[in-house]
Amino acid sequence: MANKRSSKKDLRRIAKRTVRNKGTKTALKTYVKKVKATAATGETAAVQAALTTAVKALDKAAQRGIIHKNQAARRKSRAAKAANKALQAEK
Repeated sequence: MANKRSSKKDLRRIAKRTVRNKGTKTALKTYVKKVKATAATGETAAVQAALTTAVKALDKAAQRGIIHKNQAARRKSRAAKAANKALQAEK
């Protein structure tokens, strides 16, 4: 355990941030899963809406430093690839 007051306060701050970031990361996983699930159904409007939501959330998380910008780009790319594959199969 830390001895200095500032160190103790830092630990409290880190704990708060960890909880907040963990919730955001879990939500990101859910958004990407929704894109893949709606891609399996093949509904064009639902797939596009899910993809838009996921991309927005990933960008916001990367901007806030919760995930790395390259990780956000990779996840967006994979989600878009799954959505495009479903939309191409529909045609």
